[in-house]
Amino acid sequence: MKAPKLGMRVAGSAEFRLLIECCRAGHSGRSGADIPATIDWQHFLRLARFHRVEGFAWNHLSNQRGAPPSVEQALADSAARIAATSLQAAAESRLLLDRFAAAKVPLLFLKGLTLGALAYGNPALKAAIDIDLLVDPGDLRKASELLRNAGYRLTTPRESSADRILQSWHRSWKESVWIKSPPRLQIDLHTRVADNRRLLPSIDVHSPRQIVDIGSGIQLPTLADEQLFAYLAVHGASSAWFRLKWISDFAGLLEGETPERIDHLYRRSQELGAGRAAGQALLLADELFGTLNQNSPLRNELERDFATRQLYSAALKLLTGEPNEPTEQYLGTLTIHWTQFLLLPGARYKMSELLRQANRPLVRARS
Repeated sequence: MKAPKLGMRVAGSAEFRLLIECCRAGHSGRSGADIPATIDWQHFLRLARFHRVEGFAWNHLSNQRGAPPSVEQALADSAARIAATSLQAAAESRLLLDRFAAAKVPLLFLKGLTLGALAYGNPALKAAIDIDLLVDPGDLRKASELLRNAGYRLTTPRESSADRILQSWHRSWKESVWIKSPPRLQIDLHTRVADNRRLLPSIDVHSPRQIVDIGSGIQLPTLADEQLFAYLAVHGASSAWFRLKWISDFAGLLEGETPERIDHLYRRSQELGAGRAAGQALLLADELFGTLNQNSPLRNELERDFATRQLYSAALKLLTGEPNEPTEQYLGTLTIHWTQFLLLPGARYKMSELLRQANRPLVRARS
């Protein structure tokens, strides 16, 4: 089989490349490249919404003054909504932290506001539709009671499900979904960080952590840098990186890091069980944001692995394609499903992934 070629930096349409510049400006706080004269602004707006980076698009374009007023206004409205949602999520996160601490239930916040602060310095620009919480599997019942007492109802699996069904669900799925309104707030309650237990088996709520200031005097615990790097790589790989927001977050976390530090994070991710997901993430971040510009030895090492190049090429094709949800297209999730088999080498992992994917529809049907 012929090895897939790596893309030519930067891949995608002119509108997609401009969106990358908007995200890049969010990483560094500096103005990006000039706006091309040939931009299809309606397509750009559609891309920004699909990839959930309207806040970064508005932040960049409002300084450049090159977009039509109607597009600027649409992005400004989205940015205001994102900022308001972030404020609500921040206040709710502080309440949840206090409730879980009072009940002596260890808790970590994944992605969301903490990642926004680490990757961009301003979590109010980063869109998020949920608050991701990580708890110990043994604390699932306590955590579910705390959420119900805070006004949340279980939606996935169904609220009518018995506790034993929730426990069964979490054996096959890494998270359950909880909703409260008004205002509408969603919590993804995680009992592990990856659906396949062979990925990142040692990362859990008791892993090394860091405290992140998200503003307004609110400080939240999240994974320490090494564990966070590995987790973000696997999280993105679990959806084949089809949204720009995810790889922008990953690249933003590495902005300004030395080649030696990035190399260390990659090596550590292999010890933690991130497998080829970390290489896939680094090649994508390099293609779009130049993350490995000063680290050609690591880039060359990753490019020599055929499976990693396959993962990279498959994700890049999804990222730069038409902005459609994979679930809304015929066989749209096929890339997501088959790439999961490449994340770790060996027959045991592939068999575990086959059983996991085959079992999930059965668990969903019973719930």
